[in-house]
Amino acid sequence: MAVNKPTGDNARKGAVKKRSQTKTTLGVASAFTKRAKTSGEFMGVKKPAKGKKAAKKFKGVRLEKTATKKKKAKKR
Repeated sequence: MAVNKPTGDNARKGAVKKRSQTKTTLGVASAFTKRAKTSGEFMGVKKPAKGKKAAKKFKGVRLEKTATKKKKAKKR
């Protein structure tokens, strides 16, 4: 049986638009920083819980691609 979606339940469907997140370091701990796609402005930081070394990700926000180091071609 088909079910109509509830209205007014404040539940997000799908990914957050125009946002991305990247993994950063705060001292020795790692954190996630949320960034606006259009302006590049940093919007928020999710810090690790007390006694933890790693933070949890923002829900529904896509991860930025990390830059990879290209191997230099050897000349023959």
